[in-house]
Amino acid sequence: MSTVPVSQGSAGLSRRLIAGVPAVVLLVLILAVASQRPSFLSVTSLRTLLEGTAPLLLLALGQTFVILTGGIDLSQAVLASFGTVLLALWLPIGGPLGALAVLLALTLAGALNGLVCAYAQIPSFVVTLGTMGLWAGAALAVSGSSTISITKGYNTIFWLRDLRVAGLPVSAIMAIGAVLLAAVLMRALTRGRSLHAMGLAERAAQMSGGRTFRLRVLAFALSGLCAGLAAMVLAASQFSGAPSLADSLQLPSIAAVVVGGTVITGGIGGPLRTLVGTLLVVVLRVGMSVVGVPPSYEQIVYGTVIVAAVALTLDRRRVDIVK
Repeated sequence: MSTVPVSQGSAGLSRRLIAGVPAVVLLVLILAVASQRPSFLSVTSLRTLLEGTAPLLLLALGQTFVILTGGIDLSQAVLASFGTVLLALWLPIGGPLGALAVLLALTLAGALNGLVCAYAQIPSFVVTLGTMGLWAGAALAVSGSSTISITKGYNTIFWLRDLRVAGLPVSAIMAIGAVLLAAVLMRALTRGRSLHAMGLAERAAQMSGGRTFRLRVLAFALSGLCAGLAAMVLAASQFSGAPSLADSLQLPSIAAVVVGGTVITGGIGGPLRTLVGTLLVVVLRVGMSVVGVPPSYEQIVYGTVIVAAVALTLDRRRVDIVK
């Protein structure tokens, strides 16, 4: 008869309790906002909330794949901004093919980050900090540092803004569907489970025959693909592309991942936790406006939330030295 050590059992219970904290906080926050603004729970308000959640959720989903491997993608939101510029330029020329070309281009851009990290053995923080400047400069150069309106070709992406299914915006349905699909595939596929294994112990995964280089490239490629989907949603909602349209979502997208319970050192977490974390960040934004916090202070709050979430979820047994 096998027995589980008390310390191991208590550690597992502790992890499960911590995993449930974001959902509890989300519920409390919703009730607190609704008590101050009863209209918050109206159908119209929730529909608007979901519509605004879609691009953030897509970016956070892409960030989740990278963070699970123990990395981070600082260039993702800037890449999404570049994607909106490419959409504004390519949709009038290619229509649906232009949209597919943008998704492919951003996926390849994400994969490039992974290739450099994996084969040059450069930390993802450094690589994506560099490509953040690269894509920001490219967006400014291609757009002429100005917003480009989308008129011809807009019918390719209009459905992301105007189409409703059971009264819900299709962009939100697409984003939530992507999260659910990712969660199912990561449980069903060996490669999906390998992302967790790589984040928990990359060296052990290598020694057991795991192809960690390919997994890192895959994680960053998925991050780029999600940036492309977010770019489509943003371009559809704004009728335009701009070199900084998605930039403000970088910090909230990272906050959504870590607040949801995905550990910044990798290996623990997943898409469903990111969904909870994204909703928490969005409701927090509404709550700040209800109590009169100026929008300029939002980034301060997100930064504080990230530090607090990392402090609560970080498994210090896996970090020999904190640098």
